[in-house]
Amino acid sequence: MPRFATPAPAIVCATALALGLSGCTPDVPMTAAEGANDPACAEVIVRLPGELDGLAKRTTNAQATGAWGDPAAIQLVCGETPGGPTTNACMNINGVDWVFDESQAPIYRIEAYGRTPGLALYVDTEQVDSTTDALVELTTAVKMLPQERECTTYIDAPAE
Repeated sequence: MPRFATPAPAIVCATALALGLSGCTPDVPMTAAEGANDPACAEVIVRLPGELDGLAKRTTNAQATGAWGDPAAIQLVCGETPGGPTTNACMNINGVDWVFDESQAPIYRIEAYGRTPGLALYVDTEQVDSTTDALVELTTAVKMLPQERECTTYIDAPAE
């Protein structure tokens, strides 16, 4: 009958340590939006980058959400009710219109305007180097959401 060597204590300890460390970063607690089960949100979520503005992607505990950084400096929620007309600043970045709500600064709410289902980012501008870089990195994923409206400027608005 063959005898198997007992694993060396160093290997046992290294394995236990590796298994223990894998659970050190808990899921980011988030709340799913009402429309989180929309298939378009699934198309977005599977295309989210592993890194945004140098921040590593984290797991979340809610459907159709994403988070980056530790602590989470960028949080994404898909399935929100799309916003309507607003006077907040709107910027087109690589074919995606983004509306910026700075009313809760330093946390900005940035909505992918005119897309259904709605998608919003919550960005801690004190932790993120470049919000614009993060939006560029999300372009491919966000373009999976159908665009129904575009931002307009005062110059584009119809005369009364």
